[in-house]
Amino acid sequence: MTFSEAERKFIDGLSTIYGSEEARSLSWLSISFVCKLERAKYLSIKQEEINFEDAERLFEIQKKLIKSIPIQYILGETMFYDLTIKVNPNVLIPRPETEELVDWALITSRIIHGETKVLKILDMGTGSGCIPIAIKKYIPLADITAIDISEAALNTARQNADLNQIEINFIQDDIFKPTNLELINTKYDLILSNPPYVTESEKDQMLDNVLNHEPHNALFVTNDDPLIYYRAIADFALVHLKINGFLFLEINEKFGQETLNLLNEKGFKEIELRQDMSGKDRMIKAVLY
Repeated sequence: MTFSEAERKFIDGLSTIYGSEEARSLSWLSISFVCKLERAKYLSIKQEEINFEDAERLFEIQKKLIKSIPIQYILGETMFYDLTIKVNPNVLIPRPETEELVDWALITSRIIHGETKVLKILDMGTGSGCIPIAIKKYIPLADITAIDISEAALNTARQNADLNQIEINFIQDDIFKPTNLELINTKYDLILSNPPYVTESEKDQMLDNVLNHEPHNALFVTNDDPLIYYRAIADFALVHLKINGFLFLEINEKFGQETLNLLNEKGFKEIELRQDMSGKDRMIKAVLY
C-alpha cells in the first residue's frame, strides 16, 4: 500500500462522520505524527510504499477517531502558542480562544511592565499548564505559580513544563478555599484563569468527542450558579492582586455581560469584554485600583 492509498482509505473511513475537509485534516495530522514527516517530504514520497507497522498504527488511530476520541488524546499532544503540550483525559484540550487570552495578557504585560520587571503571576485552574507555560516562555523573568485541585492534571502540567524547559511553581489547591501559605501570602501582578464555565443545560449542544472524553470537572458548572468560579476568583484577586494588578479570564460567551457586571460590583476597574476571532464574548480583562 502506498502512502497515497493509505491516505485515501483513511479519509474515506472518516468522511461520513467528520466531513471530507476535517477528515483530510485528521489524515495529515495522523500521517505526519506516525511517520514523522514534514509536508514537503510527504508530497515527494506519496507514491512510495508505506511501512507496514506505520500503516497499522495509522489505522488504529482511525478506529479511535471513529469512536469520537479526540485526535489530541489519541496522539497524546497538541500545539498551543507554538509549544508542544501533552494532553490526556485528565486535562482539557487547549483551545484557540485560550491562545487569544494568553496573547492579550502578554501584550498588556509588555506595554505596562516592559521586558525587565520580574512579575508575579498566578494561573488558577491550570489543567495542562498551557497558560503559564506559554506566558513564561515569552516573559522569561516572570515568577509564575499555577494551581489546580487535580493532582492528575498537575502531573500532566509538570510534564509539559519539563518538555518545554519551563520552570513553574505548581501547587495543588482549591480555588474556593485555598490553603497553601505561599499562595495566600503572595501579592500578584497578574492573575489568569480559564475555569469551568459550561452549564449543565449546554451539554446537549456539545459534540461527543468533548462530552464523552474531556474531564467534566474542568468543563461544567450548575445551571443555577454559572458564575460560581468567577465569584471565587474575583474574591481571591481582590485580596491578592497588587494595586494596578490585572485579572484575565476566559468566559462563557452567554454570560459576558453578567461576568462584567460581577467584576464591576466587586470593585474592579477598566473592565474590558473582548470577543474571540469567531465574534463571541470570550475574554475579560479587569484592573484592581
